[in-house]
Amino acid sequence: MTAFPTPLPAIAPNTRAFETIPLVKPTGFREYDARWWFGHPGSDKAPEINLMGIQALGIGLGTFLKERGIERRVVVGHDFRGYSASIKLALVAGLMASGCQVVDIGLALSPMAYFAQFALDVPAVAMVTASHNDNGWTGVKMGCQRPVTFGPDEMGRLKEIVLSGAFALDGGGGYTFVDNLYDLYFKDLTNRPRITRKLKVIAACGNGTAGAFAPQILEALGCEVIPLDVELDHTFPRYNPNPEDMKMLHAIAEAVKAHGADVGLGFDGDGDRCGVVDNEGNEIFADKIGVMLARDLSTLHPGSTFVVDVKSTGLFATDPELIRLGARTDFWKTGHSYIKKRVSELNALAGFEKSGHFFFNAPVGRGYDDGIVTAIAVIDMLDRNPGRSMADLYRAVPKTWGSPTMSPHCDDEIKYEVVARVVKRITDMAAAGETITGQPIRDVVTVNGVRVTAEDGTWGLVRASSNKPELVVVVESPVSEARMREMFAAIDAILRENREVGAYNQTI
Repeated sequence: MTAFPTPLPAIAPNTRAFETIPLVKPTGFREYDARWWFGHPGSDKAPEINLMGIQALGIGLGTFLKERGIERRVVVGHDFRGYSASIKLALVAGLMASGCQVVDIGLALSPMAYFAQFALDVPAVAMVTASHNDNGWTGVKMGCQRPVTFGPDEMGRLKEIVLSGAFALDGGGGYTFVDNLYDLYFKDLTNRPRITRKLKVIAACGNGTAGAFAPQILEALGCEVIPLDVELDHTFPRYNPNPEDMKMLHAIAEAVKAHGADVGLGFDGDGDRCGVVDNEGNEIFADKIGVMLARDLSTLHPGSTFVVDVKSTGLFATDPELIRLGARTDFWKTGHSYIKKRVSELNALAGFEKSGHFFFNAPVGRGYDDGIVTAIAVIDMLDRNPGRSMADLYRAVPKTWGSPTMSPHCDDEIKYEVVARVVKRITDMAAAGETITGQPIRDVVTVNGVRVTAEDGTWGLVRASSNKPELVVVVESPVSEARMREMFAAIDAILRENREVGAYNQTI
């Protein structure tokens, strides 16, 4: 039997080679998941992977599981995009060729795939999704040690296997389709008392996968649900389903005010993130929601530990209420796999990312990121505070002025080098006793990119995006909006010393 062809890093589309040789661009193997430009009609951007490349990825994953001594049984699912089912079937073909027993749950949210690992007792998962990326992108979120997913070590080894063609083509794989996974997931989240407070909730799904699942679950919990963009439409006609995107947040805010809702909840393309808008239409960044939820959960579980990513507000460490309740905060690397693993290692009650990935351990969740579980936590918080609105709870949090997550373009091949330059530039400034925004540098954190804090607590962050050809920039000040803008100007000036940095997707 002829071995499966070794993937190539570039192949011209619309050629014989493109249909007979696997294409896998190396940069698609990110720090904690895989993400490639697959392409779509009308695009002139060269594909970074083809269907045979996806098949090679499946063979590589099966080979990796064998190498690690893990039973080769894998849950697979796919999000709602025009090409995701085809991507999944190519992945399944590769998994089966490498001897895996595939358990297909069909159209699903990423957290439904993670849930299936527990509910169906399957050790590994491979969820086909590009999350909130634009149409044309595809990807796979993988794991084999529930509830955590792959990090750099696992992704690095998988990359070596796939790109070198070191495949174990054992054959003998099998396939099972599970048609009732959503029923099991629905029961798992709703087998509990209904809320006692009458709440009107906007459920915004951006025409992504969550539209098929989230509204029904919230209704079953006792909410009056006003659906917004819940019809499945993989063209994403209004905006990408991304609760960090201001277009989506603005749409939710308008709906909240139009319907007099108590809260607006927005879900991303694969349902593992949740964004929140309060009853007055204020678009609350996810890190502030994390502070509010940490306060609420610490009231029930004093002395809890929380893991927070470096993009998040400094209030996790300075909020007087969290300090009073004995909460402990661990700032860690941005990325769902990093935070998920850290939550598990520390047995933390929860982990929060500014992007809206929230991770709840028992008794709230199972440790993985689930946007609907996050929405339920928000609803429960409101239910436990019957005399206070979402805006009241938000106003109770000390005010800071923070930016959205801003993402200037920077090619995948160079972005880590650019960040290394910025880290050196800022650490050298601190070592030399230089100032930033006219103030002494209080501290510099380099666990993930660089987070520099001025004497008054105003800080700025630069890191490389783990799933797109972009950098990530966030700034915050506990003093004023003007100080926040001064920090952005200082950070931007340092970035502009690098010609590879392009335009921002949004700015303040």
